[in-house]
Amino acid sequence: GPVEQALAGIWEELLGVTGISRHDNFFELGGHSLLAVRLIERLRKQDLMADVKVIFSSPTLAQLAGMLGEHPAIAIPANLITAATQAITPAMLPLADLSQADIDRLVGTVPGGLANLQDIYALSPLQDGILFHHLLATQGDPYLMLSQSTFASRDLLDRYLDAVQQVVHRHDILRTAFFWEMLSHPVQVVLRHAPLSITEAHIDPGKGSASEQLRRRYDPRHHRIDLNQAPLLRFVTAYDADADRWLLVELLHHLVGDHSTLEILHAEVRAFMGGTGAALGAPHPFRNLVAQARLGVQPEEHEQFFREMLGDIDEPTTPFGLADVHRDGSRVDEFHRMLSPELNQRLRAQARRLHVSLASLCHLSWGQVIARTSGREHVVFGTVLLGRMHASEGNDTAMGLFINTLPLRLDLDQTDVETCVLRTHARLAGLLRHEHASLALAQRCSGVAAPAPLFSALLNYRHNQLSAPEDDGIDPFMGIEGLSAEERTNYPLTLSVEDFGTALGLTAQAVAPLDPERICTMMQRALEQMVDALERAPHMPVCQIDILPPAERELLLRTWNRTETDYPATCCIHQLFEAQVE
Repeated sequence: GPVEQALAGIWEELLGVTGISRHDNFFELGGHSLLAVRLIERLRKQDLMADVKVIFSSPTLAQLAGMLGEHPAIAIPANLITAATQAITPAMLPLADLSQADIDRLVGTVPGGLANLQDIYALSPLQDGILFHHLLATQGDPYLMLSQSTFASRDLLDRYLDAVQQVVHRHDILRTAFFWEMLSHPVQVVLRHAPLSITEAHIDPGKGSASEQLRRRYDPRHHRIDLNQAPLLRFVTAYDADADRWLLVELLHHLVGDHSTLEILHAEVRAFMGGTGAALGAPHPFRNLVAQARLGVQPEEHEQFFREMLGDIDEPTTPFGLADVHRDGSRVDEFHRMLSPELNQRLRAQARRLHVSLASLCHLSWGQVIARTSGREHVVFGTVLLGRMHASEGNDTAMGLFINTLPLRLDLDQTDVETCVLRTHARLAGLLRHEHASLALAQRCSGVAAPAPLFSALLNYRHNQLSAPEDDGIDPFMGIEGLSAEERTNYPLTLSVEDFGTALGLTAQAVAPLDPERICTMMQRALEQMVDALERAPHMPVCQIDILPPAERELLLRTWNRTETDYPATCCIHQLFEAQVE
């Protein structure tokens, strides 16, 4: 029928395969959450609407086609502030809860006043949490992301910064500042004009390499930026005389961007530098996400879902005893490892066989690591959701902080491995409907009494897109090289699974003295044992999955337990004591 044919055409485009059948499975063909976002966007353009959970619970083409129907989008309230507005009243701010006194105070604070004020709306749930930890930090900022790049010439650097400014002109979130002092509720304010902040730094030849001096000077562990001043994207330039090149430090606050936002930013900068910026599609405002979070799924539905998941959890899940989830991001070490091509292929083959996403296998493996290092059978950890499943038109190319962190509960008991994989996939699918729920609300639905944390570890499953070469062979970024990039959270333990489509990597961040390399090794062992079990013993209890690599098992059980030693067996204890005193 026409619906199935239309859906097959979209699948062919997204998945890069031909000859789609009615019984093909979205995940078996290589689908994942990021492609699901694009699938929803393509369906919307053909007036075919799908609830996001349906894509994960009915993944075959025939099943999904039968479930497409009326899922009306949230009606986004119009922005009533115009360039001609002479005064703002509470009735003009449908996405904020401010009194007239709040508004008057805010207008007097905004740079440029009313004439430079384009929009006002509340924070998203994750923005609320990030602002809380910004205010809690006594120095530095756990959510300030730093990266460094090198440029072959000053002209190339200037062209890059000019392109960034054009991207800022396009996107509301990049012209957004945050205000909370003397207000009833924190709000974000979109400015009409927000010129880039560019500082030129002096390099001291006697204090080490230029890049290391900049890293120390602007290290987010002690450096902060003013959230009242947009854009929350700051740049520092410096000439590296030793290498005859220019360095650029980029500071982006997590309040206005996530991993997908950075990829969109760099793609648009590349377009402007390559002369194709005029062909970019119309930008979509971040206010649409705020409207979705406020007007979409109601708090009562969120509460019911999380009470069913977490109501009987009455103790925190704290691997390695790490219970402080209000850290400032300092004393965190990072380690990255790529998995072998063989393990990558085996994991993907099992995901296809079970018609689940690879992310489901990784979540279950991380759950086993958490279970063994916390001594718990019923574990909870935070999972980072893409946050773009329910947003409105253009959500696949919109910029802003769309991600959200929510708790995932897994039961690592006598249930067999294969059943646990399917159960994990279903639980992740259920979370998607609640991707804009407040973490604070979710935590209140558990039996863990505040102020104890519900969990202290995160899993971030990231789809990393490799840059495609320019069609004409001319790369606008030629002469630009990335040196380093760093982002952190307030949590003491975070694992990112880096999915490159054809390769898989692990990045662990752990608070000292915990070794992040050890965490990657445990996760790799869990993945190896998980795929072994699925291939050879799918009905083995999941709790028997091992996370200790042979080297660490040898260390724990044998090396540290070698107690055989010669001693004066004929002496009494008091004589040995006297000898020790002497």
